[in-house]
Amino acid sequence: MTDRLPHTLRSDALDNRERILDAARALFSANGLDVPMREVARRAGVGPATLYRHFPTKQMLVADAFADQLHACRAIVDEGCTDPDPWRGLCLVIEKICELHARDRGFTEAFLSTYPGVKDVAAGREYTVKAVAELAQRAKQAGHLRSDFVLDDLILILMANKGIHATSTATQVEASRRFSGLVIQAFEACPRHAPLPPAARLASAPPHGLSQ
Repeated sequence: MTDRLPHTLRSDALDNRERILDAARALFSANGLDVPMREVARRAGVGPATLYRHFPTKQMLVADAFADQLHACRAIVDEGCTDPDPWRGLCLVIEKICELHARDRGFTEAFLSTYPGVKDVAAGREYTVKAVAELAQRAKQAGHLRSDFVLDDLILILMANKGIHATSTATQVEASRRFSGLVIQAFEACPRHAPLPPAARLASAPPHGLSQ
């Protein structure tokens, strides 16, 4: 029995940590980063002492909760930057990053904010912004990206994308895909007006098509 006890405790601790992270992701995604730590503990079914034993600060919790999203964001940027066609690579980055952020409001808030002490998120944002700036410059030189595009436009895209609210994540992603399609057409030096992704049925929008 005594030989098994440390293993049991380690297993329980790991389970608690995963429950805390799952609860934090769900709450941050739905309500942003202002969710109190005690609410995360309640949602995870653990006491505050257990929460703080695993994550002494909220900054540590935020960083660990969004580690997968930061990895995914970097992978998207790397994929876009390695495309030999910089315009196609930039379009891919816009489409996939918008979708990634549409799936998780909390990650968008962490990514866009200067949330104090979350170094991993800040480093991920810096990497993304620098890489997209270089990709955009190449797309301009190739004559595909409009010459007046500035890097702040990327932040504007993410801020606008964050404003999409729908009754389900699937609908939110669908709306985000159409939004990114509109953005790409607006950024193209010589718009070809390719077909847009399907429109999403949003709670605040009228039925598809304009009323007469």
